[in-house]
Amino acid sequence: MEIIITHHTQTPIYLQIKNQLKEMILKGEITDGFVLPSERTMAKMLSVHRNTIIKAYTELKSEGFLASSQGKGYMISYQDDSEKEETRSNVIAWSSLIKDEYLDLKITFDDLFTKSYSSNNISFAGGIASTEEYGKEDLNLILNDIIASDNLEAYSYTPYQGIYNLRLNIAHFMQAKGIKAKPKEIQIVSETNQALDYLAALLIKPGDVVITEEPVSPDVYRTFALAGGRIITVPIDEEGIICDRLEPLILKHNPKFIYVNPDFQNPTGILMSLKRRKALLSLSNKYKLPIIEEDGASEIRFEGVRIPTLRALDKGNNVIYIYSFALTFAPGIRMAFVLADKTLIKSLSCIVSIRLISLDSISQKLLSSYIEKGIYLKNLRNICADYMEKRDLMCTCLTEAKTLGLDFQKPTGGVYLWCKLPPDIDFRRLYIKTSEKGVSFIPGNVFYLKGTKGDSYIRLNFSYPSKQQIEKGIKILTEAIRESIKK
Repeated sequence: MEIIITHHTQTPIYLQIKNQLKEMILKGEITDGFVLPSERTMAKMLSVHRNTIIKAYTELKSEGFLASSQGKGYMISYQDDSEKEETRSNVIAWSSLIKDEYLDLKITFDDLFTKSYSSNNISFAGGIASTEEYGKEDLNLILNDIIASDNLEAYSYTPYQGIYNLRLNIAHFMQAKGIKAKPKEIQIVSETNQALDYLAALLIKPGDVVITEEPVSPDVYRTFALAGGRIITVPIDEEGIICDRLEPLILKHNPKFIYVNPDFQNPTGILMSLKRRKALLSLSNKYKLPIIEEDGASEIRFEGVRIPTLRALDKGNNVIYIYSFALTFAPGIRMAFVLADKTLIKSLSCIVSIRLISLDSISQKLLSSYIEKGIYLKNLRNICADYMEKRDLMCTCLTEAKTLGLDFQKPTGGVYLWCKLPPDIDFRRLYIKTSEKGVSFIPGNVFYLKGTKGDSYIRLNFSYPSKQQIEKGIKILTEAIRESIKK
């Protein structure tokens, strides 16, 4: 169910909503018994006042299209009276049973991300590895060895903390990044989102304050909010999170932890400076405040000097470090890990044991051998070379768009371009035009907690699309920008 609100029209917004719902009912797109989102949820979905939704629903009810009842909300009611009673008695009003905060999750980001990978679509929306970049021949050899082995352990349950040999190989890999690690300090997980979910369950009590940088991935702030956290955001600039703003917030709110994504941040591609990293760690030490550091792109560096991770700089064991292989390994094999104090890891393993029967054994063995044989480090060089070519190609293809007012900073690594749109652009027109021609991107507002500050930005990903798709897709985007600038 998609409702489009147009602000440049004489038709009141409540009538736009009412008329579109009415058309859906008459066309049979939503049928009798369908329960509409609650007034509050629909208002949030459409970014309008709740009274606007009440007015639209009331109009539909007065015309006989809706019925309402306490506990069930608003239900489509347009069929013959003889059939209505049977429908009411047999239909479970699922939207009234599901918590509002989970109903709200269907808004924007998930839909955009999912739709972007449909066939014949050029996706700049995602943030995943290219399917061409993971060393298929090497993986095939390793997988064949695992399958051909007489050792049935590959098919059995694994320890909740993860296979020891994988944790040992990860510890060795971390040493090359200047991070001292022991296998007992590492918890294997399937992906960053799972790690954040488990950490939120472990650390956050309802009402606890959590500080995050902003803009920030919606997966991050939603995970913390669903665990009961109260999110306070701090802006970033070209050096990362602005630490001058942090200390007063720490003193006032006594936060549970600070979340940052220092290396080629999602969505901006910004690399946090060494000065800011040291300042952040100084505050952490001063106030005994944990830091969650998400690292999914530090290996994807094209230029400049490598800056140590917060975990490598940390002398007080205050940093909870999450490393993801999502951008540097086979995209369909989801692997990540948490590196932290052994006490926290022990509790984290307990949560894993409650929520999972077992971690994926074969994927762990595959990744362990991939690291141990040196293939991971070797393939990182290929990935960086290819992604740099894609970055340069996308920046070159955007040259014409820059003459129209588009602006961006060329990132020195990572997989994203954070683009500021021309000031006089009609964003809705831009989005519709690109969608119609099969090009997708992520609007900037989804990376802000309140959803409004990023209205003039879009995020473009260059790791996933092919070079041919980048050329074709950016040409379509540029033309759509030209046609969407208000005269």
